[in-house]
Amino acid sequence: MTGLVIPLNEAAAAPEAANEQPAGNIAQLVALVRDDMERVNREILSRARSNVDLIPEIAGHLIDSGGKRLRPMLTLAAAQMCGYAGDHHITLATSVEFMHTATLLHDDVVDDSDMRRGRKSARMVWGNEASVLVGDFLLGQAFRMMVSTGSLEALEVLSDAASVIAEGEVLQLSTANNLETTEDEYLEVIRSKTAALFAAAAQVGPIIAGQDKSVVSAFRCYGSNLGLAFQLIDDALDYGGSSAKLGKNTGDDFREGKVTLPVVLAYRRGSDDDRAFWKSSLGRAGDEALERATSLLDRYDALADTVARARHYGEMARDALAPLPAGEHKQALLEAIAFCTARAH
Repeated sequence: MTGLVIPLNEAAAAPEAANEQPAGNIAQLVALVRDDMERVNREILSRARSNVDLIPEIAGHLIDSGGKRLRPMLTLAAAQMCGYAGDHHITLATSVEFMHTATLLHDDVVDDSDMRRGRKSARMVWGNEASVLVGDFLLGQAFRMMVSTGSLEALEVLSDAASVIAEGEVLQLSTANNLETTEDEYLEVIRSKTAALFAAAAQVGPIIAGQDKSVVSAFRCYGSNLGLAFQLIDDALDYGGSSAKLGKNTGDDFREGKVTLPVVLAYRRGSDDDRAFWKSSLGRAGDEALERATSLLDRYDALADTVARARHYGEMARDALAPLPAGEHKQALLEAIAFCTARAH
C-alpha cells in the first residue's frame, strides 16, 4: 500500500488579520495540525495492515484516494486548543478516520455507487461483499484504538456515534424514493449519518484534555452543526456542482433515488405536474430527466434555500465556539466553517 497524501491545494496564505473572515479554505487548520496529521497518517498505514492481503488493498484504495481528512483534523485541533499534551489525540483521530472510511465503504454498497473521490468505488473493483467486510475490519480497528486510550468517556462518545450512524443509514433506507419525507425527517437522517461523527470528532479532544462539560458541549455543538452544514452543501452540489468538488458523479443522488433536502423543497413547492415528474423519474431516469429536475430545483429556489440553511447551521457552529478564548486554533476552526459553506460557490 502506498503512502498517504493529504491534499494541500487549499493551503493558501491564512488571513492577514486574526478577525478577518476566511475565504473558503482551511490553510490555517492544515498548518496547525500538519505534524500531528503526519503521525495520524503513519498510524493509519500501520493499523490498516493485515495478513489478509485483500484488506490493506481495499482499505488503501479509498484511504489513498485523498480527501481533506477534515474529521481527524477537528480532533487534533480541538485537543491542541484545549492544551492536551499526550498522544491519545493521534489514536482517536485515527479512529475517527477509520470510522469515516468504513461508513464510506458501506455507503457505496447500500447506494450502488460507482465512484468515490473521483475513482471507481471499492465495490466496483472488488465487489459488495469484500467492501462491507473490509469496512467491518476498519470499524473493529477503530474500536481497538479507542480502548487503548483508556478514556471511557471518549470510547462512549465514539461508540455512540457509530450506533447513531448505523441508525441513520437504516433511516435513510426508509426515506429513499419517499417523496413525502418532510424537512425535519430528512434533517434527522443527516444529523445521524453525517453530523454525529463530526460532533464526536470535535468533542473527544477536550474530553481527553480534561476540560469541563461546558467546553466539551461547545465542541460537540460546533461539530454537529458543522456536519449539518457540510452535508447540506453536498446535497446542493449534487445538482449544481461539479464532479471535482464532490468526488463522485454529479446527479448521483437523483439517479440513486435519494430524497435530499433540495428535492424535499422542490417537491413540496411544485405543481401537481411537477410532483408527478418527481414520482416517475427519481431514481429511474437518465440525463434528460436530471436536466428537468435541476430546472425545477432552480425554479423553486430549492438549491439556494438549501445553501441558506447550510449557512444557518454554519452560524450556529460559529456561535457554539463564541464563549471559548480567542486564538489561532479557534480561528482555524471558524475557518473550517467558511470552507464547508464556500464549496457552494
